[in-house]
Amino acid sequence: MLDQMRVVSFCHYLQGPACTQYLADIGADVIKVEPPEGAFERRWSGADTFVDGVSAFLMSANRNKRSLAIDLKRPEARAIMDRLIERADVIVENFRPGVMDRLGLGYDAVSKRKPEIIYASGTALGATGPAKDRPGQDLLMQARSGLMSVTGNHESGPVAVGAATVDQHGGALMAMGILAAYVKRLTTGKGTRIETSLFASGIDLQSEALTKYFVLGRDRLVLERDMHVGSWYHEAPYGVYRLADCYVALSMNEAAKVADALSSPRLAALNEIDRFQERDAYARALADELAERNFADVARAFDAAGVWYERVQFYDELREDPQAVHNQAFREVPVAGGERTATLVNHPVRYDGALPPYKGIPWEAGQHTREILAELGYEAGEIEGLVADAVVVAPAKRAKAKTDIA
Repeated sequence: MLDQMRVVSFCHYLQGPACTQYLADIGADVIKVEPPEGAFERRWSGADTFVDGVSAFLMSANRNKRSLAIDLKRPEARAIMDRLIERADVIVENFRPGVMDRLGLGYDAVSKRKPEIIYASGTALGATGPAKDRPGQDLLMQARSGLMSVTGNHESGPVAVGAATVDQHGGALMAMGILAAYVKRLTTGKGTRIETSLFASGIDLQSEALTKYFVLGRDRLVLERDMHVGSWYHEAPYGVYRLADCYVALSMNEAAKVADALSSPRLAALNEIDRFQERDAYARALADELAERNFADVARAFDAAGVWYERVQFYDELREDPQAVHNQAFREVPVAGGERTATLVNHPVRYDGALPPYKGIPWEAGQHTREILAELGYEAGEIEGLVADAVVVAPAKRAKAKTDIA
């Protein structure tokens, strides 16, 4: 759908790569500009998760892109960038404020040469303001945005979310902004300056919670709750409870339905209480009722009563979930044309009933350097001269490996 969009990505870590992966999935030609040694996500992957030397971090957010490895500090690189940007619709970057300006690739410089450019920047806390130069990373923004404070409770203290939700949401927000700007460009011919931040992403994730908190006008004591209650602004039983053989999450439910399903006089006696003001008492009573029961019996009773619930799944269970399998949530791909495979998370949206195609991953930094330079009008001899002079990096020429398209 975006096969006419050309994106130049100066992105690393997760926010920017996630943004450009969404665009690449739906057809944009995304060129990932990397330093000669490769982007950070090639060299680091949490829990030492590498497959035949390839980082799982890289695989998580760089699908369907092409890689150009270039030393932007070399004067010869400027001519290459000029040609690349001249053919681009979108530039995306998520460096600290000022880095792109120092490279001569900031918005002011680029927009003078190409006023119709869409230029998207993702920063930590914003491009301006008193905290603009502070470091930004998902965990830090979970802390500063208040997300940690409402995820934990008075017993646990603040608790980090177990995945990089702020980064991932930040990438989605930036992709949304780029798509809106692209529509504007197609209809008016005008470019757009787009700015977002991880801080803004962390706050946006909590739009409902923050709005309710400020409307309520109470102090932070309202956040305190029993460890079973999943949200400070929901009434019990909303939360997570331990069974004899697993954990179960209960959503918003009528107290009478839960009491009837469990045949519990104790819970029935609490049907008429204010389950927000007395949420802790209700949650503790329910926790006691569920502690010795097994999931099969509870699920059967809840289904019959129309209680909203789900079993808490761990990742290995999620991978085999029949609905996840039906939805094609995951995809197995061979790594770097080899025998080993990796499980990737598929694009989350279907278009006309189908998922976007998987075209591959740039397994090596500069994997597409030669073909990109050729598209920019460089002759073969010029390209090899740039490689020899280390202005650009390209893998040694070799027989084409078998496809990695699953």
